Amino acid sequence: MEESNQTDNSIVEGYSFLNEEDAKRAAGERKRISYIEERLDYSKPESVLAIYRKAIKERVFKTPIGFRYLKNMQEFLLGQPQINDEDVPPIPLQLSFDNVLREQTSPAHVRIQPAAKKVEKSPILPISIILNIALVIAVVAMFAITLNSEQPNVLNYEKALVNRYAGWEQELTEREQAVREKERQLLIEEEK
Repeated sequence: MEESNQTDNSIVEGYSFLNEEDAKRAAGERKRISYIEERLDYSKPESVLAIYRKAIKERVFKTPIGFRYLKNMQEFLLGQPQINDEDVPPIPLQLSFDNVLREQTSPAHVRIQPAAKKVEKSPILPISIILNIALVIAVVAMFAITLNSEQPNVLNYEKALVNRYAGWEQELTEREQAVREKERQLLIEEEK
């Protein structure tokens, strides 16, 4: 008797999977099948056909357990007189029998897998870098112009106000001295 390398964790419904991850996927499909079966009304073949088409379109099932369920649904639908055989699509397989996955995948399959990393040089990147450098230069130039301008602004308002008040103070001091000088002259003339 040949010794098996498979653990009990990689066997689901009589299928021995290559690894535990595939077995977990099959167990998940078994739960989905149970969920669908609880809610599916076989007395309405149109609703069964809608579920069957959706499962195929979105590639809900990827293991032999799911494919077996789809095959059972397909046989049920083909046996219904109100359903045309042309309306029941075939079950697409995602792999060839030489153990290579097909290149073409469904939109749902693409959504689940991370996108392949492509290293392409985008023409937008150099343009973006140049524009960012130009904007930084423009901002620095605006700050330099603002700092060196004579008009009060957000950056130099305190300095401008201090200079203005200092100018007024100096002007007032000069006027006071002029007035005092005139007063002295007037007092001197009155005493004479």
